[in-house]
Amino acid sequence: MLDGNDNAILFKIERSKMFEPLLEADPSFLRVWQAFEEEYQSEDDLPLYLALSEFAGHLIQKLETDNTHQFDAVFDVVERWHINGDSYVQEAATIGLLEDLQNHKLHRSTRPEDFVVWLRPETLKWWIKVYEFWTLGKPIV
Repeated sequence: MLDGNDNAILFKIERSKMFEPLLEADPSFLRVWQAFEEEYQSEDDLPLYLALSEFAGHLIQKLETDNTHQFDAVFDVVERWHINGDSYVQEAATIGLLEDLQNHKLHRSTRPEDFVVWLRPETLKWWIKVYEFWTLGKPIV
């Protein structure tokens, strides 16, 4: 969308819409997402951190099976979450997704570092902050 001066207007990605571009980037997560929505349909706000944890496990499984052809599109979305997300979306992208991707206990035949090649600049910045928090005790913000 353009404003009256032909400048692009950036819209914030809101919590209620954050999974839409992700499901376009990785449609293989759709069944899990639909089951999640059904399970929590009575909630006023979906517990998206739980869905992001599920998605982290989904990505780790894809990495383990070398099924990474959608990772560029997925991490483009994660980058947009970090840059254009509202405060909830930005925090959820970091604490809800990146932190779980870095959890060594969730990896069997892979390592968290294996994801770094797909991280975009802003996401990489937050990846490092999460890593430094857990290894050095440095505050994330």
